[in-house]
Amino acid sequence: MRLVAPFLALSLLAAPVAVVAAEQIRFDPEAVRAHVTFLADDTLDGRGSGTKGYTIAANYVAAQFRAMGAVPMGDPAKGSYFQQVPLREAKLVGQPVLTISGKGQTLRFDSREKVLIGPSAQEAQQRVEAPLVFVGFGIDRPDLGVDDYRQLDVKGKIVVVLSGYPRGMNSEVGAHLNAEKARMAMKRGAIGIITVPTLQDTSRRPWARRMEMSGEPRSNWLQADGTPFLRAPAIRADAALNPDAAAQIFPAGKQSLAAILAEADKVGGKPRGFALGMTATLERTSEYRAYSSPNVVAMIPGSDPSVADEYVLMTAHLDHIGDHAKGDDKINNGAMDNAAGVATMIEVAKALAKDGKRPRRPILFAAVTNEEGGLIGSEYLALNPVTGKGKVVAVVNFDMPILTYRFTDVVAFGAENSTLGPVVGKAAAQAGIQLSPDPLPEEGLFTRSDHYRFVQQGIPSVFLMTGHAGPGKEAFNHFLATHYHRPSDDLNLPFDWAAGAKFAEVNYYIVRAIADEAELPRWYERSLFGREFAPNAPKAPNPKP
Repeated sequence: MRLVAPFLALSLLAAPVAVVAAEQIRFDPEAVRAHVTFLADDTLDGRGSGTKGYTIAANYVAAQFRAMGAVPMGDPAKGSYFQQVPLREAKLVGQPVLTISGKGQTLRFDSREKVLIGPSAQEAQQRVEAPLVFVGFGIDRPDLGVDDYRQLDVKGKIVVVLSGYPRGMNSEVGAHLNAEKARMAMKRGAIGIITVPTLQDTSRRPWARRMEMSGEPRSNWLQADGTPFLRAPAIRADAALNPDAAAQIFPAGKQSLAAILAEADKVGGKPRGFALGMTATLERTSEYRAYSSPNVVAMIPGSDPSVADEYVLMTAHLDHIGDHAKGDDKINNGAMDNAAGVATMIEVAKALAKDGKRPRRPILFAAVTNEEGGLIGSEYLALNPVTGKGKVVAVVNFDMPILTYRFTDVVAFGAENSTLGPVVGKAAAQAGIQLSPDPLPEEGLFTRSDHYRFVQQGIPSVFLMTGHAGPGKEAFNHFLATHYHRPSDDLNLPFDWAAGAKFAEVNYYIVRAIADEAELPRWYERSLFGREFAPNAPKAPNPKP
């Protein structure tokens, strides 16, 4: 359904903004509605990275920054809000094939019902052949009690790994380790990785749902030499294998895949690895398209010259998944994911710009591109900072706040890892809102949005979302099951615009408090993320239970 024509953009720029009075910040629900209405319109075709629709959205956000007087920071030398991200899209040509042979049989997997294979980011014409070794969960961290590569030789081989991590492990730690499996395999000398979903993973995301979300092009940002940036460049082959198909490559008896999955489903279960005695051959053809897509970055200057080089960063991804859905409605509008998050960020920036008392530290605002492709725009910004000699000291990220109910709590994913947690909790209380712990530890959300690319650079970060108190849990679960990454994530959802204004208010207090703090945020001593990514940075003692 077409909701607003492009020529109405200028009228939306004049939408009501935050009104600031002495010690009182008021956010207008109609301002939030205006932003979401424009960004989620059919005219923008789902804001796919590199598309005309995304360009329109980026221009809209830049116009909002310009209207409030925010400093352009995308390319400060040119006075531009746009940080252009050079990208290359890889797309499959024809049907990829995975062949597994040995023990007197040859198995050919060439349909998505059995195997999911994306394009190669590196080789247009690719054939990778190597022996298979099962490595359990594929986690190489003896220091954390998981030593899946013990006594296994995987050099020059393709590893077969279970998805996820051992049940009972801290969910944030487990999600981080799950995201690092390709790098761990690469460090052990492997050249490929095949993932088999666990029973728990399959229950959350059935294979049919995986098929719906597969087959799309992949993008990577390009380095100065024109090569794609890859976190595990030596991993040449990657695929996901349906458990029903994967069962055929495991031996019968106690080491059958059924027995392995049952062991992995137990709390503390850690299936041992072994050579499978079979060889896999992956063949695929890919084609490439170079393009660019901007991050939109602005700044509200701070008031204290002594901390002028310490930036607080707010992020929200501007892109969505485009117009490739099946059925009559093909446009994935991304109203909640993440027009709502961008609207929040814009309104917080407006309030800070209008506030007569500037924050102590400067605050950056970044509407980032290609989150849906793998946190790519945020990764580029994290590794190509726009702050000159300054540094980002804290990140607050907004992604998919559910604005269909009057929330009474918020969740700050990652709050327990750094001194940002108490600051966020105290600031939220100013708006009459509680801070709640992670209600969805099994989803590993702390590692799945843009702030995480800054965590990987050692920067304390939190990811803000509306909470699960009262009707919140039902609202979130309903959205996730029914509308997430579907065309129905549009303005027909029952938005509560007053909730949108309240979410902006809460986050105004949070960001302002972080910027005004006397001390810089610090990782807690027992935080894995602080130890992993900022080993030499000063730490704070963990708070007492």
